[in-house]
Amino acid sequence: LQIVYSVRGARRLPETELPWLAGYEGAKPVRIGNGAHGQFQLDVYGEVVDLLYVSHKFGLPPDDDEWALAKSIVEDVERRWREPDRGLWEIRGEPRHFTHSKVMAWVALDRAVRGVEEFGLDGPVERWRLVRDEIHADVCAKAFDSKRDTFTQSYGSVELDASTLLIASVGFLPASDSRVRGTVAAIERELLSGGFVLRYTQTDRDTDGLPPGEGAFLACSFWLVDNYVLAERWEEAHALYERLCALCNDVGLLAEEYDPHAGRQVGNFPQAFSHVGLINSGFNLSHETRPAQERCGGS
Repeated sequence: LQIVYSVRGARRLPETELPWLAGYEGAKPVRIGNGAHGQFQLDVYGEVVDLLYVSHKFGLPPDDDEWALAKSIVEDVERRWREPDRGLWEIRGEPRHFTHSKVMAWVALDRAVRGVEEFGLDGPVERWRLVRDEIHADVCAKAFDSKRDTFTQSYGSVELDASTLLIASVGFLPASDSRVRGTVAAIERELLSGGFVLRYTQTDRDTDGLPPGEGAFLACSFWLVDNYVLAERWEEAHALYERLCALCNDVGLLAEEYDPHAGRQVGNFPQAFSHVGLINSGFNLSHETRPAQERCGGS
């Protein structure tokens, strides 16, 4: 699996910079293609298997071809979960052992196990349980900074990353776990900008190939709303969600980021990632069936 294809289905998307062009209001660099098409991003495998699991949980009958694909993906995760990758944010430096990537590898194994247990699908469930437990123990041992009481961006790093807000949402640990509460507190302390959440503590250009100073990432801010919901911090959840909704433009659209200092939306526009967060968090706050609780198994 690749993490991105062209709109025509092409697998090769060579990236080229166009130095003679400037983007909106002079933004650079302008690129065509996408260098990420050749990256190994371990987290995507967990996303796909989780999607297939949820589709069955909500009534779509399992399909032999689909389950064969899911098993193939899970077997690939079994082989490769110990490898460093480029992570959710498509870093352009050296691959690392990203915490979110390992957590999503765990998700791939967990949903495969639950597919066997809950839907009667076939698979080496005992072996999958062992690998699932091994990944869980590895993350807890290598990605948690006990001195700062928080999960970090990658194994052995000191940087924080908002993607660790998904640890509770995917069911890796419950929201009541002290390590999850410590991680949320660390992100509130170090990654909030104007009340919204930055993606990570950016220390060099190896992270994303861009200079420091990006805006708050709106999807990450919605993840914080979801953590407040799971922790039953209702007043804070509603307040942050309403502030995020207020950022929508006159036709209800959101960009990728928000610059609280300039008071404007920035980055890709409109951004589907932001709207997925808007919808999920809205359901979490207003419906008895909440995506955050459904995805994490109701814990």
